[in-house]
Amino acid sequence: MTDSNRNRYTLIDFNAYPVKNVLGILLQDKSTKQNIIYATDAYVSAEPTATETAPILARQISGEAPTVCIVPRVQKSLDEQTGRTKAKAEVFTPSWMVNQMVNNLDEEWFGRKNVFNTEQEDHSWIPTKGKIAFPSIKKHDWHNYVDSRRLEITCGEAPFLVSRYDAATGTILPISQRIGLLDRKLRIVDEHTEDDLMWWKWTLRAFQSVYGYEFQGDSLLIARANLLLTFVDHYRDRFNTDPDRKHLKQIANVIAWNLWQMDGLTETIPFCKPPEKEVGFDMLDMLSMLDEPSSPEVPVFVRLYDWRAKTSLSYSQLLKGAKQ
Repeated sequence: MTDSNRNRYTLIDFNAYPVKNVLGILLQDKSTKQNIIYATDAYVSAEPTATETAPILARQISGEAPTVCIVPRVQKSLDEQTGRTKAKAEVFTPSWMVNQMVNNLDEEWFGRKNVFNTEQEDHSWIPTKGKIAFPSIKKHDWHNYVDSRRLEITCGEAPFLVSRYDAATGTILPISQRIGLLDRKLRIVDEHTEDDLMWWKWTLRAFQSVYGYEFQGDSLLIARANLLLTFVDHYRDRFNTDPDRKHLKQIANVIAWNLWQMDGLTETIPFCKPPEKEVGFDMLDMLSMLDEPSSPEVPVFVRLYDWRAKTSLSYSQLLKGAKQ
């Protein structure tokens, strides 16, 4: 795709509904109670205050005169893409490969192949027609599938969670062709709920069940926007209207909790060093530190939220719970 073709469409518009309506929430870092940070120096030339450790501000990326232009990787220049790959090992998986990998996960969960679609030799796929059939196993009904926790590590723009567009080409995918983990959960919700309140309940639970973390703030913000726009797409498809502000805020709040900024190597907030290990210091000591009263200083470890238990927890605790 040429640079001229990239500029003919906008995959994410921070000045348009619905992103602009909840942009403040999408920028939140629930652990620091501030905004997510840039964690990249890619925008300093355009906005001198947009340093690696600086928070991303709504006025910098939206409004009448934004100074920072945040776009998906596919809409960046080839030079910038190459630079980010060298600097941060940033690469994106094409949708056909995402589909193949997620199909493998579903094959294990359902105990059969081609649950949601059938892959073709040309890297396309044919969606399964009709209602998705579930195993007779009690713990593998549609409620359990929607509630099953899924985590995309170093998620970038979250192509494994939602596939609004092919991350490698920028091609917009219709709802019927989407293949992300959350996309599949939302299909199941659509197929198994006739009552509007039940649809909302299980759509919310679907969003609460998917997680992802990313180091770079711009990619994280795009990922969050992609999940929000996916919600709006499904809402419009179901009700032929836009969701109201209350629903947008609820979904945006879940997204801000479940997609967080973290250094995956240290499991800390970017540029924050974990405490040095001393004699007698172990994981229990680390977890107890997380429960200490908050201080004016920026915390080191991220806090997440367990929507079923209605309590916050650490990333380590989330992984421990997922393994049980």
